Amino acid sequence: MKHYSTHAIDMLTRHCLKDTLGFNWLMNNNYPELLAIIDAVRDDKKAFQYLMNGKHYVLAAFVNAIWEDQAAFKFLMDAKAFDWAACANIINGDDNAELALKKANKEHFVLLAHAIQSRIHEDGDRNMSPWGVMKNLLNIKEALKKTKD
Repeated sequence: MKHYSTHAIDMLTRHCLKDTLGFNWLMNNNYPELLAIIDAVRDDKKAFQYLMNGKHYVLAAFVNAIWEDQAAFKFLMDAKAFDWAACANIINGDDNAELALKKANKEHFVLLAHAIQSRIHEDGDRNMSPWGVMKNLLNIKEALKKTKD
């Protein structure tokens, strides 16, 4: 399992908050797998496949654990990726995970969890707007059309 510095996690957090400094730093310092996380969380299949193909299994499990996949969470625990597991649990509303990370001086993972959670909520709000609902209906209609072909 690859170790990421506090600074790298901080830059990922900035990227999740749409700060181009974070994106640029991650690109310039060769962390494309960290960049793929937020896209995979937002259901970009290619980003998730990138994580899998690159053997970034802990990061892929983290993405799935965010969506309450118990097998992914177990994988993180078995891989001793406790910070990533706790980060996913914070996103899923576990206050104890946040307290544990803070107690272990891993505030950067707490901040990352809140940044990802913010983007998830933003995406949900966008999908609930009148335009978002219309786009989703068109996407469903297109998907149904493809299954008939």
